[in-house]
Amino acid sequence: MGIPEDQLDTWAKQGSVAQSQQTYAAVRSCLEADDALYREKSYSIFLQGSYGNDTNIYADSDVDVVISTSSIYYYDDDELTDAQKSIFHAATGSGGGYTYNQFKNGVVAQLTKKFGSSVKLGKKAIFVPGSGARRDADVLPAVEHRRYTRYNSIYDNFYYDGICFWTSDGTKIVNYPKQHSANCTTKHQSTNMWFKPCVRILKNMRNAMINAGCLKEGIAPSYFLEGMLYNVPNHLFKGSYHQTIADSLNWIKDTDQSKLVCANELYMLLHPSSPVTWRAEQLQAYLTSAIKFWNDW
Repeated sequence: MGIPEDQLDTWAKQGSVAQSQQTYAAVRSCLEADDALYREKSYSIFLQGSYGNDTNIYADSDVDVVISTSSIYYYDDDELTDAQKSIFHAATGSGGGYTYNQFKNGVVAQLTKKFGSSVKLGKKAIFVPGSGARRDADVLPAVEHRRYTRYNSIYDNFYYDGICFWTSDGTKIVNYPKQHSANCTTKHQSTNMWFKPCVRILKNMRNAMINAGCLKEGIAPSYFLEGMLYNVPNHLFKGSYHQTIADSLNWIKDTDQSKLVCANELYMLLHPSSPVTWRAEQLQAYLTSAIKFWNDW
């Protein structure tokens, strides 16, 4: 039994690409305008989320855009030795000057100037409502974040390059979207192009479960489903979507889930309190519902 191949094949298909490209182009053009308050700062603009990773489905609406400045950066030195910390702090000083809030306020002002008063500041990102062929967009202002693992001098050091931002309630969020995207692309290539269609299947299946009353909304965010599937061994992606999804769900159910990692490989997938990881009880609730939904189809 289980969900038939023709249904899985439908769910595997990618959602609209043209509209997301138009949306990204419009938002990027606005952010790069010469009259932006941050125009003299160093910054980069890129997609993250489902459109950025080619895992979007037809039900996806928002296009997630990041604008991150490297004119300032925050850091994590927890993995440095005491001696390395001393060298690091002596070399970098106390910082100061331009702030995250200044950059964020500049981004809000720029988007409002272009798209009007309907632009709204949310808990994490700035919401830009769609119009015509342009979809809704969430624009996330962020700053560079460095996770240092070695610091012997300014010429001999290593750090993982990420982004950080603060939510409206003051929670600091550190994440690594570029590593996530690169690792998902490598996984896709290593599974003979099976990985991303299977992510789309899980997202569509999750939505069908919610619509059928089999799963509460918010239990299985797309980011964590993608991270969950990232852990499945490459050799299980084969044969058919039916076989791959069944084998993947069973593998996740039976494996040591405490060892699962996020797709960026810099966080564990499960943690009881981290704002960027999944809760173990939510994974269990999802797996129980997903396997039952699969078997009862």
